[in-house]
Amino acid sequence: MTQPWYKKGLRFGCTQCGKCCTGEPGYVWITFEEAEKMAAFLKIPTEKFFETYTRQVDGEFALKEDPRSYDCIFLRDGMCRVYGNRPKQCSTFPFWPENLESKEAWEKAKQRCEGIDHEDAPVIPLEQILGQLAELDEEIEE
Repeated sequence: MTQPWYKKGLRFGCTQCGKCCTGEPGYVWITFEEAEKMAAFLKIPTEKFFETYTRQVDGEFALKEDPRSYDCIFLRDGMCRVYGNRPKQCSTFPFWPENLESKEAWEKAKQRCEGIDHEDAPVIPLEQILGQLAELDEEIEE
């Protein structure tokens, strides 16, 4: 198997700037288990969590957005209210297949995310990046 272009790892450190949580409309898909975890963190029943914070799209659940700004419903003052309990889709960013497709794709993602190639960011080793990709694959298969 040939090694990916990022075989020496990639520099990334989340600055919690919130830029990946706002902008154009989109979907943050969540599993039932992730919803349970966030509901517990917020100290509300899971049913109330679904009612308040999610929307159904094609039979799947996604977090709601602010209809004016498209900010994630959990983004407050530029910070995630559930950061330690955020969905896998969020916690694996920026190590998504579309961002790792090529150096050019990584550079494009860098335009939106100040944590990519940040001078103080650690180098994330290939094994950890591949682990992030595997986590996303597992979630997609469920």
